[in-house]
Amino acid sequence: MIEGHKAIAPPKGAAIWDIDPYAPEILAKPEAYYAELRAKGPVVFIPKYGILAVGRFAETKEVFSDYSRFVSSRGVGLDDFKHTRAWRPPSIILEVDPPEHTRTRKVMIKAMSPRVAASQRDMFMQTAETMIDDLLTRDSFDAVAEFAESFPTTVFPKAVGMKDGNPRHLVDYGAMVFNSLGPDNPIRQASLGRAPQIIAWITKACARDRLLKGGMGEMLYKAADAGEITQEEAGFLVRSFLSAGVDTTVTAIGNALYCLGRNPQEYDKLRAGPSLARACFEEVLRYTSPVHSFCRTANLDTQVSGIAIKESSKVLCVLGSANMDPDKWGDPENFRVDRKPQGHLAFGVGVHGCVGQNVARAEMDAVLTVLAQKVSRIELKREPVWRPGNAMHALDSMQIRLHHV
Repeated sequence: MIEGHKAIAPPKGAAIWDIDPYAPEILAKPEAYYAELRAKGPVVFIPKYGILAVGRFAETKEVFSDYSRFVSSRGVGLDDFKHTRAWRPPSIILEVDPPEHTRTRKVMIKAMSPRVAASQRDMFMQTAETMIDDLLTRDSFDAVAEFAESFPTTVFPKAVGMKDGNPRHLVDYGAMVFNSLGPDNPIRQASLGRAPQIIAWITKACARDRLLKGGMGEMLYKAADAGEITQEEAGFLVRSFLSAGVDTTVTAIGNALYCLGRNPQEYDKLRAGPSLARACFEEVLRYTSPVHSFCRTANLDTQVSGIAIKESSKVLCVLGSANMDPDKWGDPENFRVDRKPQGHLAFGVGVHGCVGQNVARAEMDAVLTVLAQKVSRIELKREPVWRPGNAMHALDSMQIRLHHV
């Protein structure tokens, strides 16, 4: 049991599993952990952290989406904000529930609407073309550092309207926020050790006087002018763009290159039908679950699949496991660009579904479309290295070569 949330006893009927879901070897290679979690039962008790875990699709979706019973406002990591103080002010979009969540989400949805995402398409496409043309001239390169990180840290600040740029801080800020959701392990400590410098830069870069007119950031401040949110909340929400909108796309691009490089026959399907770009992205999300786990907290005594769950129970929703549940997907271990996996949990579900998914889809549509047009083969030069993360399943490095059409 760790500090940060209320101790609970194992519920009657729940399997007890002496495992550390945050062990580096599991975070880097989680497939066996996912399979065993599903096999243990609908709800599993993990003594090391005094939490419950769900990994089957049905139960994970139930807990993850029912904000009336399983709240986000008590923290989406292991810490329970009712019993411990967060290391930073809780997010007013991610760590809040209706009706307050409805007010801030409405503003964010407007700033990241399909229309706004579509208005950035040309910029996304041009940037993807420039970067891929350059990468095609190289014998090999690190797909993470030189493309997966480079593309989002180039286009997303432009979409937000930021005058200032610091790719390293942008990537590390997202990693810091997501790693803080786990236990106080070396992964979290290393990320938070950079917090003072990064947060000071992010706060300054997201101030109104550092944002250009016409960007998504200015839209939030205009909402504040209209009285929909406060000026302080506008600043918080601009920073939310960066905490949730950069690191996730970095991970998705790297994971997409991994999936297409490991499955050349599927990449050939994408090349033959570039309109499959959107479906391919959804399958990458299902297959690799860039955000592998989020927590919810039981806000009342309830039950899931006949297992009694006490108020204050922390429930680890293992999205990566749910997205690989054969009862839902049939052949989840097979990566198929034409699967069209409607209902996957990688973007969340219900009122807490990812508010930035329109922009993320537009970015990935540009990347995958340009790849299909210009690249005949993605060659993996060395075995990829995965980076253990408390909430993200991301590559650390992957040496590849892109071959011309």
